[in-house]
Amino acid sequence: MPVYLYVILAYLLVLMGFNIYRSKKIKSSEEFMVAGRSLSLTTMVFTLICTWIGSGTFIAGAEYAANAGWSSLWLPAGAWVGIAVIYFLAAKIRTFGQYTVGDILEVRYGKFARLFGAIALIIAFTTIVSYQFRAGGYILNVATKGAISVEAGQAIAAAFVILFTALGGMMAVAYTDLPNGIIILLACCAALPLTVLAAGGFDAAAAALPAQHFAVFSADFGQYPALKAGGYFLATLLLLMGIQSMYQKFYSAKSPAEAKKAVALWIVGTIVVETLVVAIAVYAAAAHWADLKAFEIAGRVKAEVSAGTLEPAASAARARTLADDLLAAGQAGADQAGTLHGRLEGAFAGLGTAEAVAKVRVGTDPASIVLQAAEDMASRGGVTLLFGLLLLGAACAVVLSTGMNYLLSPSTNIMHDIYSRFIRPDADERTKVALQKVFIVLLGTCAFLMIFIPTVLHARISVLRYSYFAYTMYGVSITPALLAALAWKRATKAGGLASILSGAAMALVFELVIPIAFPGVLLGGDPWGIPSIYPSAFVSIAMLIIVSYLTPPPRPEELRALFPEEGQA
Repeated sequence: MPVYLYVILAYLLVLMGFNIYRSKKIKSSEEFMVAGRSLSLTTMVFTLICTWIGSGTFIAGAEYAANAGWSSLWLPAGAWVGIAVIYFLAAKIRTFGQYTVGDILEVRYGKFARLFGAIALIIAFTTIVSYQFRAGGYILNVATKGAISVEAGQAIAAAFVILFTALGGMMAVAYTDLPNGIIILLACCAALPLTVLAAGGFDAAAAALPAQHFAVFSADFGQYPALKAGGYFLATLLLLMGIQSMYQKFYSAKSPAEAKKAVALWIVGTIVVETLVVAIAVYAAAAHWADLKAFEIAGRVKAEVSAGTLEPAASAARARTLADDLLAAGQAGADQAGTLHGRLEGAFAGLGTAEAVAKVRVGTDPASIVLQAAEDMASRGGVTLLFGLLLLGAACAVVLSTGMNYLLSPSTNIMHDIYSRFIRPDADERTKVALQKVFIVLLGTCAFLMIFIPTVLHARISVLRYSYFAYTMYGVSITPALLAALAWKRATKAGGLASILSGAAMALVFELVIPIAFPGVLLGGDPWGIPSIYPSAFVSIAMLIIVSYLTPPPRPEELRALFPEEGQA
């Protein structure tokens, strides 16, 4: 196996040893959940960067950029605006100083808001963890040149993430994020110029990619491109402004002032990294465009054979027809035709059974395009081997850090918002720490099953689709009520609870119920071509405002915990 795989494994083993060491120092649930509120400014900045920069950036964002080009920046731009808004609330959040967003929800909206908010968060965050495992599978597959399959790789990634999180909690998460964050920043800065050179220079992207890659709203966005771009922007904006992993980091800071400073530096780091990743993905796509299209066409052929609308023996001819259609539509250049036809012919020629067609692996998955850029650099040897290793290490780091962050958060909700609040309020510290570790393992197993079952069923797995569902579910069910709790004194218990329940219900209906029950109404992957974030967010915000104004305003004593300077409506 390649030498850089052993370096990555060595790094993981070092982190494991560090986490075992840290785990022995944990004596209370506060140390496990919020690191004893002891994080310095430097640690805060890098752990915040790692909270947000995950496989959603390196895998989903890169997949988006490979297919849509520069207009994919609409996806991370929502986070940049969200961080700017959070800057003004960071000190207040740290002053409140609890453990979960459920603490804020209960103070303003009652215990059932805490309960239902925790359930919505658990669903969303477990989904996010699941696609971190998938990303880990991509990384190990690339790092071993296919010796470890994506399926086996995602199991290995799951094992490491679950183990690291269960060992040390927030102590492990935050202090693992420090070296991971440094690696991510260095890797992205070093990798871009080498990726541009490998593609053939700055003009190579324009020569190799379709014109839509340079449009403000790419045609790849679906039925209504501008609406879809706005949907991605809004989904990341709402997720970022209410994301519990970030609030837990604020609670872990030494002081409110340091929490606010960390946010100011966080926005700079996030903009730099996400823009660099998009640029790396665009230029890597230019170098591998024929392979990306071969993967896309192969997926369509396999889907048609699986559905019974195409005979397996005709798969090679069908693949060639689809390739010719793509070339005629200008989606690939004449100089790429030979490579495209050659890849497909070699993959499908002579296949006569559905099982054989289902096993075809050809082309480059757009979700692994940044990993492919790392492999390109590493394969050249010399100094570029080090930069390729660094980029693969960064991808490995984001899977670990994001997986750990989003696995710790819902386990904290189960312990703090459900177990300690409704089942055993008097449980001792040792019991709470031990139980939270059990819940980490259970949630991690559920997240793994969410990605393992579609793998077994040979279903098409899109990290981008998984992330969009998670962002929408959390953003519309939690964020409106949470921000209102912090900034709008007129919000009432009934209004907040109505917002949480209606937002979650609408997200489930538009993301799961309608696509399964009424697939005929889908346009560009969305019901009637309308991204689910719009109706879900509208209903959630409308219910918050309307119900709040239809019910009596909060009493002064209900506001003092979050508005101590006024204490009145």
